[in-house]
This record gives sequence, C-alpha cells and structure tokens, in this order.
Amino acid sequence: MTEGQVLDIMRDAFYTMILCAAPMLLTSLIVGLVVSIFQTVTSIQEQTLTFIPKILASFIALILFGPFIMNTLLAFIDRLWNNFSIYVR
Repeated sequence: MTEGQVLDIMRDAFYTMILCAAPMLLTSLIVGLVVSIFQTVTSIQEQTLTFIPKILASFIALILFGPFIMNTLLAFIDRLWNNFSIYVR
C-alpha cells in the first residue's frame, strides 16, 4: 500500500465524515441562530433555552437525513471493500 493510497482513503473518509455530520450541524446552527435572535428581541437571557430546540431539531434532522447518511456510509464502505485487493498488495 503506497502513501498515495493511504492519503486517498483518508481524504475519502474525511469527506464522508463531513457529509454525514453536516445535516445535524447545520440544523443545530440554524436553530441556535433563530433562538438567539428570539432571545435578543425578547430580552430573555436564559442560557439553557437553546438546548431543547437544538436537541429536537437534531433528532428531526437525523430522522429526515438518516437514509442519506446511511447511503453515504454504505457507499464509502463499498468503495473500501471493492478496492481491498488493491490495498493488500
């Protein structure tokens, strides 16, 4: 296995990791921003107010984007297994 192959696997793994994490991260970022704007407008300065909406939004995003995440991970694993004979040499 050459250094280039290792770097290709690492690049593919990081890209897959970003694709799988992005839906939940972006959802919680948007919900946090909306709650923050709501807190600013209403002058509510409670720090724990953002936790419940973020958690609920993350679960909803996981339910909605679960098939996409699973297909992305399965495609990555499939690419690894299909190229396994090349990596072992």
